Amino acid sequence: MIPIVSIVGKKNSGKTTLIENLIPNLKEMGYKVGTIKHDAHKFDIDHKGKDTWRMSRSGADTVVISSMEKMAMIKKIDVEKNLDKIAEWLFTDVDIIITEGYKSMDKPKIEIIRFDNPITTTDNNLIALVNNFVDEKSFQSSESFDNIKLFSFKDLENIAEFIVRKFLCKDSSKS
Repeated sequence: MIPIVSIVGKKNSGKTTLIENLIPNLKEMGYKVGTIKHDAHKFDIDHKGKDTWRMSRSGADTVVISSMEKMAMIKKIDVEKNLDKIAEWLFTDVDIIITEGYKSMDKPKIEIIRFDNPITTTDNNLIALVNNFVDEKSFQSSESFDNIKLFSFKDLENIAEFIVRKFLCKDSSKS
C-alpha cells in the first residue's frame, strides 16, 4: 500500500503552500509524489463551453482529456470515494501520496497551526505540528502534544526528511 500523509489545518493556515513547497524536496530525494485535494463542496474543474465540459454535460460518465504532457479525468460518482480506493485506483505509479484535508480519515496527519490551538488530536493519527503563526511566535504545546514532532513552517528540508524516514525508508537517500 502506498503511504498516505494528510496535511490538515484551518482555512488559510498554509496547507497548499506547505504541500507545494514539500513536493520539490521529495522529488529532489528521488521520490514520485501524488497529491489529492479534498473538497467538502461541489467543485468543477472543467470550464463552461469547453469540449470536455460539453461531453460531460451531454451525459458521458467519464471524460478524459489527454496531451503529450498531462492527462485529466472527470468521472461522475454516486458517493464520495474512500481515500484508500482513490489511491489504489489512480496512484499506482507514485511512492507517496500527500493529501490536503481529510482531517477525519484514519491517516497520519501533519497539522499546520497558524491562528490558535490544533484541531487534530494525537488519537486521530497526528504525527507532527507545523508552526505557521504569522508573528512567528512559538507554539506552546500542552502535555498532550509532548510526543508530537514540532516544525517551523520554513523548515521544509526537515519536514521532508521526517516524512521520508517515517514512511519511505530509514534515511533520506532513496535505496
